[in-house]
Amino acid sequence: MNHPVRPTPTVSRATRLLLTGLLALAAVAAPSPAYAVENDDPALDQSLDELAIIHGERVLDAGHVDLGPKYDDGAWKFLIHDDVAKADANAASVWRYPAETVLHVFDESKLVVPDDPAYSFLGAQPGSPVWVIPQTQNPDVVWLGWNTQDPEVLRTIDRGMTLSLTGVEGPGELTAYLQSGSFSEPQVLYDSRNAGEQPAWVDINTHTHANWVFTQPGVYLVQLKSSAQLIDGSTVSDTQVLRFAVGSDTAPADAFAATWQGSPWASETSAPQAATQSSAQPFAQGTDPLVPVLMGLIGLVGAGLIIAFSIVLVRGSRTRRRVLGNRSPAAGTAPSANGTDQ
Repeated sequence: MNHPVRPTPTVSRATRLLLTGLLALAAVAAPSPAYAVENDDPALDQSLDELAIIHGERVLDAGHVDLGPKYDDGAWKFLIHDDVAKADANAASVWRYPAETVLHVFDESKLVVPDDPAYSFLGAQPGSPVWVIPQTQNPDVVWLGWNTQDPEVLRTIDRGMTLSLTGVEGPGELTAYLQSGSFSEPQVLYDSRNAGEQPAWVDINTHTHANWVFTQPGVYLVQLKSSAQLIDGSTVSDTQVLRFAVGSDTAPADAFAATWQGSPWASETSAPQAATQSSAQPFAQGTDPLVPVLMGLIGLVGAGLIIAFSIVLVRGSRTRRRVLGNRSPAAGTAPSANGTDQ
């Protein structure tokens, strides 16, 4: 006896369009991913040995410097790699504590903002001066980058770290951006005018330098957080305040003496807190409050679609059963390959 084959339920065109719209809405409402920071400059090829962490005040005004994670007595810390050995073969490169280090940006770093809309993000008018720590080394200016290359970090980190800007206090604006070649568009990583944590993803075993641009001379305190997931599944994080004395006439002693004024992020670190002469407001914690609202709406719409779709399938299945049940087995009909009767 031949048993009729029930047709496979199909999704209506209207339902497909609704599902497509739901996915598109989810893509728009989801938080933007962190920037992926990459750099293919062969001049940045390096590997690090087990270097010491030392105490003592230090002013860095030239040469190669990296920010990066390192373990300090088993604790994940975000420190400053003072790579003096690149300039002096008789010197030893070391790691330093941000609270005991000032990055002095001399006037040799001054550049003029180009009359180009692509650089409007700098927060300064075309033709006005800015102080720039460049992505490509200038021997007269400290060269600041970051790395994820400490040997113990390489052994324990999973895929990389997130390097987040969480606050800036200073007399002007700070932006940091990457640019591959002279004709490519700038990729803005950090902007002190934007509220909220600003994350940038850094792959494991990465060494990168960026352009750091300050619109006014003076003392800046810049708060950065390094966080990562380890291969054992645990997470680590450390927030530190970097000290910049921007301009040849800005005394590093003023940067050492400055204290962080506002952001509660400072409670995560032993570093002092932000510049007293700062007019900039610290970043707020958290993400845009509209995001969870939109995500909640998307969840409700999605649940409604699933329920409606299930009801349609159940009702359609019942109708088909009634129709097929009313047919006589003696009719001699046979199902076709696509589920319709011949």
